[in-house]
Formats: sequence, structure tokens, C-alpha cells
Amino acid sequence: MVDVAVIDYGMGNLHSASKALEFVAPGKKIVVTSDRDEILAAERVMFPGVGAIRDCMAEIRRLELDTLLPELIKTRPVLAICVGMQALMDSSEENQGVDCIGVLPGKVRFFGDNLVDAKGEKLKVPHMGWNQVKQVQDHPIWHGIEQDSRFYFVHSYYVEAENSQQIIGSTEYNSTFTSVLADKNLVACQFHPEKSQHAGLALLKNFVNWDGSC
Repeated sequence: MVDVAVIDYGMGNLHSASKALEFVAPGKKIVVTSDRDEILAAERVMFPGVGAIRDCMAEIRRLELDTLLPELIKTRPVLAICVGMQALMDSSEENQGVDCIGVLPGKVRFFGDNLVDAKGEKLKVPHMGWNQVKQVQDHPIWHGIEQDSRFYFVHSYYVEAENSQQIIGSTEYNSTFTSVLADKNLVACQFHPEKSQHAGLALLKNFVNWDGSC
């Protein structure tokens, strides 16, 4: 039995993600795979992603993950990370506009140029580095993680969710953006928990122990 399948479609930091899972879940079987049957045999699934959404969606469709992921989410815990989160939305502004999988209602927006914070100081895009995440709803994924803990981000685009009930974490940059979504068996985060030290490892451990209920 595979405990966690990390989906490999050539667009994620798979080594770091799998090593972080192995660290928080010693004795569990973690596999990095693009094999449909192996993914379906896993108790839990991680869906990471980095890079341009157009290239990600091309590989997702080539491997038929756009039909597999909605099936997975119905039956077991799934954790989507960074571009993996964005790929689950309806569409993205990146690359002149790209249709995504559409599991979660909403769009992916560009932060924009010439960003400034509340003090008028210039902000860089991509949003890169450590930032706080406000837990706006209780969820098992937050177990033992302090409010406003810092996680590691690298992104130029952010999620604009349509269903506020699905937002369980938010972050401030030039304005408030959605950094964590949850719906039934699915949790999706914009930051990289595998790069987020203690808080990130705690979140991954919670995911490995989560049964999909809220």
C-alpha cells in the first residue's frame, strides 16, 4: 500500500517534497510517480507545481491528470502546492490566459506592476520569501501551528477564490490574498510547506495524519 503519492508531471520540486514527507512520516511509503494506477492506489496524494501555468496544464492534460484529480479528491486527502493550487482553479491570467482544471471556483490573477505596500514602499514581484499566514477558519491542517506563522512563498500570481467558505488561510502583500483553500478532502496552499521549516513540516505531518474530514 502506498501511503502518499507525489504526482510527477515534470513541474514540481519533487525531491524536496518527498524528502519532507519522509521526514515527517517515517515508516510510511512515499512514492513520486506519474503512473495512474499507482496514484489511485495511494491513501493520500500530493499535487505540487512550479513554473508557467501553460506548460503545467499542457502536461496535466497530456497525462490526463485533469480528469484524474477530481476523481482523487472525492475519495482521499489531497494536498496541492503552489502552481498545483493554481491549476485547480477555473482559469489563470498567466500566459495570456489559460483554462485550468476547474475543481475550485475562482481565477488566478497577476499581482501587477509597481506594487506598493500600505506605507508606499515598493514591493517586488514575484512575491518571494517568508510571509505570515492568517488562519481564517479552523481546519485539521492547522493543528499545532500558531496563528500568523510564517511560510515560504515564490509566486507572481495569486488565487482569487469565488467561494469565501473555502478560504482557510490568507496573507498580506500589497493587499490580502488567499493563501490556503480547503474543500472536503482537498487542501491547497500557495506557499511551499516543504521549504517552510517547522511550520511547513507541521502542516505536512498534519496532512499525513488527516483523514479528510473537517
